[in-house]
Amino acid sequence: QVQLVESGGGLAQAGGSLRLSCTASGRTFSTYAMAWFRQAPGKEREFVAAIRRDGSDTYYTNSVKGRFTISRDNAKNMMYLQMSSLKPEDTAVYYCAAVALSWGGSDDTEYDYWGQGTQVTVSS
Repeated sequence: QVQLVESGGGLAQAGGSLRLSCTASGRTFSTYAMAWFRQAPGKEREFVAAIRRDGSDTYYTNSVKGRFTISRDNAKNMMYLQMSSLKPEDTAVYYCAAVALSWGGSDDTEYDYWGQGTQVTVSS
């Protein structure tokens, strides 16, 4: 099992940047594919970005391509989401997720472990 804790959320102005972190417990973090999802008020949870367990591949939803970067440091049991050029529509609770596979993809039903979420609010 793995336990996930997100941090780094907060309030940012449009055009600004934030970096989210996901801290994982356990000694087998490198065996988990990871992803970020988000859920805005009144909307369904949506995929943001995914990363292969060795960090060799990444995948983004179209709305964040070129603005967000997902990365991981397996030695530190950490995953990150660097968010730049933020827009008000990026406002949501952001969740990190893990699955014990090489690759998890964009379907949230593939992921078995979830953090509690961190709020990101972007003001216009």
